[in-house]
Amino acid sequence: MSPMPNHLANESSPYLLQHADNPVDWYPWGDEALEKAHREDKPIFLSIGYAACHWCHVMAHESFEDRTTATLMNDNFVCIKVDREERPDLDSIYMAFVFATTGSGGWPMSVFLTPEGKPFYGGTYFPSYRSHNLPSFSEVLTTVTRLWRTDQASILSSSDKLAQLLVTQQGPQIAKQSLESATLPSLTKTIAEQYDWQNGGWGAAPKFPQPMLVEFLLLQAVRGDQQSLDMATHTLHAMAKGGMYDLLGGGFARYSVDATWLVPHFEKMLYDNAQLARAYLHAHLLTGEPAFREVCEATLDFVLREMTHSQGGFYSSLDADSDGEEGKYYLWGADEIHYQLNGPGEADLFMAAYGVSEVGNFDRRNILQRSLTDAQLAEKFHLDENVVPSMLAGLRQRLLEVRSERVRPSTDDKVLVAWNALMQSAFAEAGRALGRPDYLQAAIRNADFMLDNMLDHGRLLRSWRKGTARHAAYLKDYAALALSLISLYQSDPQPRWFQASLGLLEQVIAQFSDNSGGFYDTPDDHEALLYRPKDLQDNATPSGNALAAMLLLQLATYEGRSDWRKLAEDMLSANLGTMLHYPASFAQWLCAADFALGPVKEVAIIGNLADPQTQALLKPLWQGFNPRLLLAVASYPPPGGSPALLDDRSLLNGKPSAYVCQDFVCQQPVNDPQAMLQQL
Repeated sequence: MSPMPNHLANESSPYLLQHADNPVDWYPWGDEALEKAHREDKPIFLSIGYAACHWCHVMAHESFEDRTTATLMNDNFVCIKVDREERPDLDSIYMAFVFATTGSGGWPMSVFLTPEGKPFYGGTYFPSYRSHNLPSFSEVLTTVTRLWRTDQASILSSSDKLAQLLVTQQGPQIAKQSLESATLPSLTKTIAEQYDWQNGGWGAAPKFPQPMLVEFLLLQAVRGDQQSLDMATHTLHAMAKGGMYDLLGGGFARYSVDATWLVPHFEKMLYDNAQLARAYLHAHLLTGEPAFREVCEATLDFVLREMTHSQGGFYSSLDADSDGEEGKYYLWGADEIHYQLNGPGEADLFMAAYGVSEVGNFDRRNILQRSLTDAQLAEKFHLDENVVPSMLAGLRQRLLEVRSERVRPSTDDKVLVAWNALMQSAFAEAGRALGRPDYLQAAIRNADFMLDNMLDHGRLLRSWRKGTARHAAYLKDYAALALSLISLYQSDPQPRWFQASLGLLEQVIAQFSDNSGGFYDTPDDHEALLYRPKDLQDNATPSGNALAAMLLLQLATYEGRSDWRKLAEDMLSANLGTMLHYPASFAQWLCAADFALGPVKEVAIIGNLADPQTQALLKPLWQGFNPRLLLAVASYPPPGGSPALLDDRSLLNGKPSAYVCQDFVCQQPVNDPQAMLQQL
């Protein structure tokens, strides 16, 4: 007899639906569950995770699918499941508690709450038996149940104090500092002191890719800082060797469990691949290295192939597990390589190139990571070095086709606004910079999808799946989408993209503003929670406030709005002390600070887009890495809804013309691309 579904059966989140048939009587977060806890005077057990999370699966199999454990949970608690990707507000609030009380955090997150939602005990993964100094989950449940029945007054008192502590800890308590050009070398010095020159990246295992930090270093490289360029390119090359990077199918796993980027945590997240694709694109535009372009294109091609909905939205993630085993989809045995690559010397060449051995490097199988260069392979196998890349590409393609026949990792096919916006920006930039109209079309389709499906009476919703959008969007959704539409406008200069971006900023100011500066993560009419979160730190994705600061700076530049610029500068000044102390945790803020320090070049181009002379003016702007340049393009006269930067622009000599400006002060218009570049 199959189990009866619990209260998750009508949810849209793939993560919640994974638990819909658990014997645990799960509820989604909402009034029904909270009122039940009040009515029955039971504590809440809150479990937060996400669909691609390996340890979430482990705890589910060990505990949530176990009938004895489920009975203990159902009898004594109101059990609530939350998808952290749908509800980052809840994740932020309760993760702050877990960090404050245990010194670490992660997923699955396991938190015990009073019926009012105040946390009093928490952790992450609890095993089904005592292990590594962790109590078993059943022991935790039993202890909390006993304390709730025998000493509830103490629990309520401590939860009140903890809740108050969390509220008072909101936001950095650091005095404002003025933003100066000398700030940037100080930041890069701190970043360099923490750099791993042996393996690339920052920190020991586990090692995260940190694309925002790489972006900041590339920005400093544009200013002439050679050490910043060395760190950025060293990291990008180290990751591209494979392991965390999928050498066959493209795309990156979430992080490496070791210091050498070899063994990934195998899930692939949309936000990582969006940010890394842009970092590799920018490195290619800055250095001209073909290897960076190859990784960018392979990553974007992977997203088009495996993470794109037919209507244009991008899926959230691919699971770490497949066929019940972590990483199984990506691993190879030496015998399998020999069987599939059976031409003269094919298997030997491939195994030498990618470190494949009989003993393996992961559970007696092999994660592919480049171990010999083209030159070394040419010498070892008596080949012309020039033919090695095409030979390896052919072998990789054959193994990719073999791999595609395996049981695939499951896909979390919900569409999240902020993550889609990051990917939309990558496609929009790569489309114009690499001459890939398919990429630009992917960005346009995604923008259309967002604006058609994620708006409800002008208000943005965060999550979409199977035709239904739900959950009020957060600050980072508004700001990320507005920024991506600016990227798209510069690639496809239609005023509707620019106007949509302006409209989103106006909503941010109206609904999210904090009178003390910056913005809250939730709108002013959001449901009442323990407190109104305002997360300033950049994590795996940029913080909403850092994105909002960049958005204000860019739209202030387009529209000549000094009030928007001042708002962004005040945000940067308020957070500068924290940025200087912890640059790796505020890397998107650093990028915004770099933009604020300028100089920012404004380029207005007037001319029919189909005119070869207009294209000749655009081409050099699109091919280089110009991070502090904003471009506005229109035919003559500019259509309504165009940026103010295009106001009162006319054609010089009746031909397509470029105006190079700074702070709305423009040089003489020119028709010649070389003259334009000299002005820049």
